[in-house]
Amino acid sequence: MKLSKQAMLLYVVTDRAWLGEHTLAEQVEKALKGGATFIQLREKELDYDSFLAEAKEIKVLCERYHIPFVINDNVNVAIACNADGVHIGQSDMEARNVREMLGEGKIIGVSAQTVEQAILAEQHGADYIGVGAVFSTSTKSDADAVSQETLKAICNCVNIPVVAIGGIGAHNILELSGTGIDGVAVISAVFAQPDIRGAAEELLRLSEKMVKYENKSTAKEK
Repeated sequence: MKLSKQAMLLYVVTDRAWLGEHTLAEQVEKALKGGATFIQLREKELDYDSFLAEAKEIKVLCERYHIPFVINDNVNVAIACNADGVHIGQSDMEARNVREMLGEGKIIGVSAQTVEQAILAEQHGADYIGVGAVFSTSTKSDADAVSQETLKAICNCVNIPVVAIGGIGAHNILELSGTGIDGVAVISAVFAQPDIRGAAEELLRLSEKMVKYENKSTAKEK
């Protein structure tokens, strides 16, 4: 799958914390109906068989909405369900090793917090970079903050899409205007909301506004 920058506009990462009486698939479909442009399935506790069954179910949904679907960390599950790709962190497998396992045509996303990490990820075959945490976040308590200066520097040093993550919501997303990012990755800003579809619709609108600002800023700089 060829990855476009538009796919980064509203990158939604799953979390089981707010399931309540609903299934994850039901919540993901609400996010897709609201305009999510990318889905990452993130499961840290499920056993392999349960993870794979869930991945297959979410993949069908993403195919229906023509949205990229990647698995967080677990390359074996990604291969088994034929996901569009994998997202890995700095403590996970190296990007070029993941590429050898997945083959060409699959998406590889890599988390980065420094310019050096971002450059290396691109050199080793990453298709996009996830940078964060750009704001404080309750979802990943161990995530170190990344300054806007570093975020800008990362965007300027790579030629692949960059998505910001960490504590992003409708209340602060526009603060990222001018950094050069192609979109935002969110978790609780969608799944912790009583109206998941409505939350996704609003975040997509704001992300599009932010990216349009980016384009105008770039044009002025040129």
